Amino acid sequence: MAILKLKPSCKDYLWGGTRLMTEFGKEFSGEKLAETWELSCHPDGPSIVENGEYAGETLSEYILMEGKKVTGTRSRKYEQFPLLIKFIDAKDDLSIQVHPNDEYALKNEGQYGKTEMWYIVDCEEGSSLYYGFSREISKEEFVERIGQKTLLEVLNKVEVQKGDVLFIEPGTIHAIGKGNLIAEIQQNSNVTYRVYDYGRKGADGKERDLHIEKALQVTNRIPIMRKKSFKPHVVSCDYFTVDKIVLDGQRMKRMFGEIDRSSFASLLVLDGEGTVRSHEEHVPVKKGDSSFITAITGEYEREGSFEALLTTVYKMGFRKRMEEFQDRTKQMDRKQKLEYALMYYWYHLLFVLAGAGLFLLLVRHLFFAEPPKAFTCVLVHQAVDYARDEELAADFAAASGIEPERIEMDSDYLFS
Repeated sequence: MAILKLKPSCKDYLWGGTRLMTEFGKEFSGEKLAETWELSCHPDGPSIVENGEYAGETLSEYILMEGKKVTGTRSRKYEQFPLLIKFIDAKDDLSIQVHPNDEYALKNEGQYGKTEMWYIVDCEEGSSLYYGFSREISKEEFVERIGQKTLLEVLNKVEVQKGDVLFIEPGTIHAIGKGNLIAEIQQNSNVTYRVYDYGRKGADGKERDLHIEKALQVTNRIPIMRKKSFKPHVVSCDYFTVDKIVLDGQRMKRMFGEIDRSSFASLLVLDGEGTVRSHEEHVPVKKGDSSFITAITGEYEREGSFEALLTTVYKMGFRKRMEEFQDRTKQMDRKQKLEYALMYYWYHLLFVLAGAGLFLLLVRHLFFAEPPKAFTCVLVHQAVDYARDEELAADFAAASGIEPERIEMDSDYLFS
């Protein structure tokens, strides 16, 4: 199976409503449904495969049995599955909260930090969100306002409408206001530090816990400049890229795409219905459905009349990889750093070596003499195999004068 339909994990938090059950077809026996974790390998709420031979297994179990090829090469840099995608129905206000970054969360919580984005699927008139501070405040004022329950006075309140997007970086204090129905794409994390909760009580009759000390350590206390555009994407950050698909069933009723070996894709249907096809697979989708499209799918098509969010793992640049490596190995000695690099970045080293060899051969071919063709085939084969970049391989094949169809034949012969 290349396209897996997923059944979400359901959360009945006290601020939830009923719209996910009545309008989005979510099956739940409780009175209110606050969140559905539509794409999740998190132990606090894993998604379940609904179709095919793995029906009934969790998404985590499916990946474990099929191997990491189904998640793609970009996910190799993560020790855990990288993303978590939800629907959120806020019948009431959510707590004022903040999330830590990777460095703090991995050290103190044993899981990733939380960078996230909100897409407003629908909202009541006059709905709003809290997003950062309206002015810079000191740590002392922050503590004082939490104690006096006047924190809302210095928060930046943002009115929203259907289709709006907010990108929330770690350290940004925020909250979803009542009347909003949201699609949330985030890192695979369930770390939240609650700062203010309107004095509400949980099921045990006690006020819900606050996490003031940790919040003080991670909160950015200056106003946040809202980024207005990530064009051509809905959002593109260091962890995920989100695009919107709109098929109207008439002029634009079919769209073709390709999922290569770099990343899986998540298809979250916001409205309408249609079909997703790949080779012999035909998977019907409708409003509220979540599908996991494996990184080995290749070409596929979407047909019908629906709107959806398509999420993939971001292609991290070299500079960001180096920053991430430095953050994660800050407390390691030299031997541990080497072991970590070999475990999680070996394919980058192979790519660099293969690329350097190809460059030297190209220089030799252009300025000195024709390179040995069989040796060029080996390096092109290595570049394709480890870098997963057929376009690069084709360029070098053209430069070296070798017919593309001979690359695999010659390299396989030499390796045998």
